[in-house]
Amino acid sequence: MSGAQAEIWERYAAKYTPRRAVNAAGATTWLNWTQYPDHGPDETVLGDLRGKRVLELGSGAGANLAHLATLGAVCTGIDIAPSRAGLARQAWGHLGRLEFVTADVLGYLTDTNIMFDVVYSIFGAVWFTDPEALFPLVRMRMSHGGVFAFSQSPATAQENETGQIVRQRHLPVHQWIEQLTATGFREIVAETIDAPELGKPGTVLVHARAA
Repeated sequence: MSGAQAEIWERYAAKYTPRRAVNAAGATTWLNWTQYPDHGPDETVLGDLRGKRVLELGSGAGANLAHLATLGAVCTGIDIAPSRAGLARQAWGHLGRLEFVTADVLGYLTDTNIMFDVVYSIFGAVWFTDPEALFPLVRMRMSHGGVFAFSQSPATAQENETGQIVRQRHLPVHQWIEQLTATGFREIVAETIDAPELGKPGTVLVHARAA
């Protein structure tokens, strides 16, 4: 794990605002793919989760992953910020079927021998990791036919500063598709979900199956 990266994400985590206790539908757990509350598709993007082993790349405080545990998934969340795993366990550990690990995503996928049925990232590690390094490791740890899904902001022009430790991967959709195809994923669907209000940025959602 990069100590500099972990420090940056720890500072970001310190600004975290806890998720609402209940959403607009009255649910106490839910999954949200976009940056807007009560907006966009739900966990059905990932298929039937009962008994499936699920990995979240960049699990933060664990709210999205906790929802999948309530649906019968066996869940692991990894996050590079040291405080996040403890916070997630405190909030969601009572649900069971949940494990939260402090790790760099590339290191974790290299070292683990666990195979996953579902791997996903919501404005998380996929957005901040070189896909040429990450996608082969994700595919290596996925069962045949498993679902890989991620969401993030649409591509925008970026200026990369010399020595920049953390940067977003602002690839256009066709490049995400090319990277997935080259790494052994098929049935790739990429869409841009419009924001709930005009003039605000949408959300790119990509999902594919491990061939």
